[in-house]
Amino acid sequence: MKEEPLLTLTKKDFEITYYSGSGAGGQHRNKHQNCCRIRHGESGVTGLGTESKSRTQNRKTAFKRLTEDVNFQAWLKIKSIHEAEIQAQLKEAMRPENIKTEIFKNGKWVIE
Repeated sequence: MKEEPLLTLTKKDFEITYYSGSGAGGQHRNKHQNCCRIRHGESGVTGLGTESKSRTQNRKTAFKRLTEDVNFQAWLKIKSIHEAEIQAQLKEAMRPENIKTEIFKNGKWVIE
């Protein structure tokens, strides 16, 4: 039986914004939206990437900082424990001895 992941995060779980940088770096940094801010809405944690002239590199840096943040790690731990408990309860409820079915017999619904 294939195991499913306890928790899955997708791009939809994050708010990604780009903005122009300031300071040293010249025209490319100051006139292009290459700095990146990634916010995870459910945990409230934000990661920033501003050091590079590359939008891609700044996005990677911002995501790395977000995932390494202690508050995000704490949220992740709590969320995965909660998801594991839900899956265990569901697995227990779906055991054959815990499932009751009704059938229509002689004009009445009866539990089999």
